[in-house]
Amino acid sequence: MREEQRTKPAKRLLWRWRSNSLRRHDDIVEAWTVLAVWTVIALGGTLVGVLTAEAADDSFAQQRGERHAVRGVLVESTTDTGLAGKGTMTDRVRAKVRWTASDGSARSGRTLVNTGQTAGSKVTVWLDDRGQLTREPQTAGEAALEAAVLGTGAAAAFGCLTYGAGRVVRWRLDQRRYDQWGREWEQTGPQWRRKTT
Repeated sequence: MREEQRTKPAKRLLWRWRSNSLRRHDDIVEAWTVLAVWTVIALGGTLVGVLTAEAADDSFAQQRGERHAVRGVLVESTTDTGLAGKGTMTDRVRAKVRWTASDGSARSGRTLVNTGQTAGSKVTVWLDDRGQLTREPQTAGEAALEAAVLGTGAAAAFGCLTYGAGRVVRWRLDQRRYDQWGREWEQTGPQWRRKTT
């Protein structure tokens, strides 16, 4: 009795592959579609996630290599910006700074600096490999976290697209079955009505 109970769930799970006089070709196609969709989600989603995370991490590493910090001087005060503490996510605002380029020329521009500083304060500014102002690159830890989030998002998006494609195939198979049942009922229905009247 217990052996029979254990095999029933397995039989229900694999019913589309069992030989059965009621099994249709569409049932087999649906079974293989379901198997293919979940295999592609598991393997393809993992691959897409890993490749996306690696590409993002490489991009962040390249940014860290291309950007460098130089000392600058704050040209305008950031003590009374009107933005600090009023719904902003950070304590940083855009302000004008001045720095000396590698060729010795004086440069100025606007970049993000901490609030609460007065004009003339020393600040760190970040330059790209062309000497243009840019944002501070992410640390290795921040980059790894963002790469993991991007990889997870890419894997989830790939999985959703694959699952959606599988649902469309199954919907089309259901439509074909409904049409087939309708045609069969048109042939069988009149015979049943004659027997019941």
